[in-house]
Amino acid sequence: MFTPLYPRWSNTVFRVGLVLLVLGLASVVVVPMIYVRTTYNTNQFIQWDQPVQFDHRHHARDDGIECLYCHSSAERSANAGVPTTGVCMGCHSQVWNHSPLLELVRRSYFSGQPINWKRVNEVPDFVYFNHSVHVTQGIDCKNCHGDVSQMAHVMQVQPLTMGWCVDCHRRASRIRAPTEPIPRNAWEASVELFNPEPAEPRTITPLTTCTACHR
Repeated sequence: MFTPLYPRWSNTVFRVGLVLLVLGLASVVVVPMIYVRTTYNTNQFIQWDQPVQFDHRHHARDDGIECLYCHSSAERSANAGVPTTGVCMGCHSQVWNHSPLLELVRRSYFSGQPINWKRVNEVPDFVYFNHSVHVTQGIDCKNCHGDVSQMAHVMQVQPLTMGWCVDCHRRASRIRAPTEPIPRNAWEASVELFNPEPAEPRTITPLTTCTACHR
């Protein structure tokens, strides 16, 4: 009687090995694609500790300060920028001017050394993003940054992945400028200097070509 060279269970082991090999090769491609879309990689919803306890709820919600009052370069350049301590001291030279919470701000103002803020929203260096193009076309800051007036610590609320950006560009023809009236508050006079008239609804040209963001 013929004796098998290998036991019968070796066929099962061989089949399992083939399946694991295929899954292993597929995971080399699939796992990185899944990882780059997770919050571990996109840094979504992380509350970074900043050098100064700056509460956007107090400034944007309670005092009604416009985003562009502090981040004025957002409508003139590619970067929104961080306001200089001169902007901060424009108010805090009279308000809370002896508060220990603002000691770092005062030292930065008088020494000329900028505060080392932790950047919250950031895209890779190989991605071209221009704030002024979006702001001047009437895109509301909330579309990308969320409602910072409700955040004690500003966090990244959108994934900022290529898929998210492209989807937004594909919907661009349906996006309109914000139509909510500016609330009346003590800052109204300053706000009107930047925005004397309500923004008119406008159609935005959707750019989905590679060279729109990768130059």
